[in-house]
Amino acid sequence: MADKKEEPWYIVRRSDIHSRGVFARRDIPDDTRIIEYTGERVTKAESQRRANARIERAKKTGCAAVYIFDINKKFDIDGSVSSNVARLINHSCDPNCEAYIIRGRVWIYSLRKIAAGEELTYNYGFDLEHWAEHSCLCGSDNCVGFIVDKKHWRKLRGIIAKLKASREAAQLAQGNNASEEHPEVIHAHGKQPARKRKAASR
Repeated sequence: MADKKEEPWYIVRRSDIHSRGVFARRDIPDDTRIIEYTGERVTKAESQRRANARIERAKKTGCAAVYIFDINKKFDIDGSVSSNVARLINHSCDPNCEAYIIRGRVWIYSLRKIAAGEELTYNYGFDLEHWAEHSCLCGSDNCVGFIVDKKHWRKLRGIIAKLKASREAAQLAQGNNASEEHPEVIHAHGKQPARKRKAASR
């Protein structure tokens, strides 16, 4: 396996989801440890400072992605280093991988058999607080349009439905046939995860 210095399970290529992505180099069996999410271990305070700074930069430039991964109550991993290939794994609402914390390290595992050439994805598990800042382009059949944890999907659909109804009512009142886009939604340019979730220990 890849853990024994054999050829890695993955390869980096251009992605239809966003810029670059990580793909299966060969068929990957179910429940396989594929790659470690690495980076600098930082305190929560430093983690928040870095995340806020990069988010502010992203608002001005449309880039400056944040790769902070929550690992425990005291520390996070800042994965924004070039050696951390796992940072390039894109989000999907229908993922084929999951991130697990094992003795303070973050590992990406396959959730099912993954065919050679298939893009590796996992759900970033963002909370609902800043949902509008994280558009999802995964293209899956069940995509909810924004990068949030699956447990928030029902509530998010309700929020979006209310926003749409409110906008349509306003348009009718004004006799206006403006765009269907929600004015409240801030569409992110590229992948800008504020926090990656703490996955369940495995």
